[in-house]
Amino acid sequence: MARDTEVSCLVKYLVFGFNVIFWLAGGFILGIGLWAWFEKGTFDNITKVANVPVDPVLIFVVVGAIMFILGFSGCVGALRENIILLRFFSVVLGIIFFVELAVGVLGFVYKDWFKQQLDNFIQANIIHYRDDPDLQNIIDFVQSYFQCCGGKDFNDWENNIYFNCTLKARGSREACGVPFSCCKDQGENNVLNTQCGYDVREEETNPSARAIAIYTKGCVPQFEAWLQDNLFVVAGVAIGIALLQVGLVKSTLRFLNERKTE
Repeated sequence: MARDTEVSCLVKYLVFGFNVIFWLAGGFILGIGLWAWFEKGTFDNITKVANVPVDPVLIFVVVGAIMFILGFSGCVGALRENIILLRFFSVVLGIIFFVELAVGVLGFVYKDWFKQQLDNFIQANIIHYRDDPDLQNIIDFVQSYFQCCGGKDFNDWENNIYFNCTLKARGSREACGVPFSCCKDQGENNVLNTQCGYDVREEETNPSARAIAIYTKGCVPQFEAWLQDNLFVVAGVAIGIALLQVGLVKSTLRFLNERKTE
């Protein structure tokens, strides 16, 4: 009996401890999202959220809110031994686990469809590249990190009004170009020339010179290659997260069963 009580207390405080971290992390992420919205003036004009396909800050707000509510439920539920909150925590966490599992299976079975959706998503965000500073920073980071340019290739930047070749007649320096995040590091000191993307999509541009100046491969094929190169790492992280979720749900259900038998 004493051993069962010790196990019950251990499970209780393990669930509580994890959810304190989860709760604080959710509050931190939610706080960053709300602060970023305030800085961008989104609360003064909420329609700004609809001006881009996906506002990056909105992702922070939604993920942070879910983590905050879920962490709060698990934390208070474990500490106060509240059956309703613990059931809510275990059910929501179980739903999240099965959604992740379904996405993983569907992503493997319908990988060509997912690849096309990713390309469509990138194309839509290329159009709105300059409409939102956070979106612009994320696109620049992705292109620099994966050493890519555009969705399928660098020519996708023709769809952005600032880099469209038709603006050449108006004297735009960015016309028929690409963002600086498509540029390769040049020189011994790896100094990046932020103007190296100018005119690289003009028909008379030498392909060899273009390949030296910018990344010509699209982000979709580069991301696919990155996944293949880091398959074991990605799989390991996914399995680790899944085991953690299953362990938490199992521990919570065990704790609930022990409360019922008392």
